Amino acid sequence: MMEELNDLKSIWKQQASFEPKNEAEITDMLSKRSNTLIHKLKRSVWFELGFTIVCMLGLGVYGITLKSGALLWTILSLLVLLVSFTLYYIKKLIVLNQYEIGHENLRENLNQLVLRLDAYMKFYKRSYAILYPLFFALGLLFGALESGFDRFVEKFERPLFSISFVVLSVVFMAGVYRLTDWYLKKLYGNHIDKLRSLQEELQG
Repeated sequence: MMEELNDLKSIWKQQASFEPKNEAEITDMLSKRSNTLIHKLKRSVWFELGFTIVCMLGLGVYGITLKSGALLWTILSLLVLLVSFTLYYIKKLIVLNQYEIGHENLRENLNQLVLRLDAYMKFYKRSYAILYPLFFALGLLFGALESGFDRFVEKFERPLFSISFVVLSVVFMAGVYRLTDWYLKKLYGNHIDKLRSLQEELQG
């Protein structure tokens, strides 16, 4: 019993000696946390930008070795898409670099940053939702052009081929969307959620 009382006294002394941080110190802590999250977001964007450039170079070199055909047209379409996403990543880096760390503007700047990042993420997900089926359809179109529409249609006249194609296509697309959601959450979603938590702390 005496040991428990001594423990309680020790805890009480620790609580009594605790000095709450003032507003400036709290703001400074939140500012450092927000800058750490911004740095992690920048690192994710740089990773995507670098990976995209490497893919562009690899596809470009491989495309030079191909003769005209479905695969070449598919690669050219992908290159156009990757160029557009390169511009998107550069614009996102500009937005992150514009974030000001001044304490007096921390709340407003954080609010604006979260709004813009949310808009970018919505655009990102919407673009993938459209582009995946689009490129899947383009791949089929280029394949049909190369093999001939008659031969292409003949394959789908076989029930087993048609059922297998539909099932595999659904499984493939579902897997790609699931992987993309995980990928976006890992690179951006978790950090944006933490920024949103900081936003709530500043507003509280």
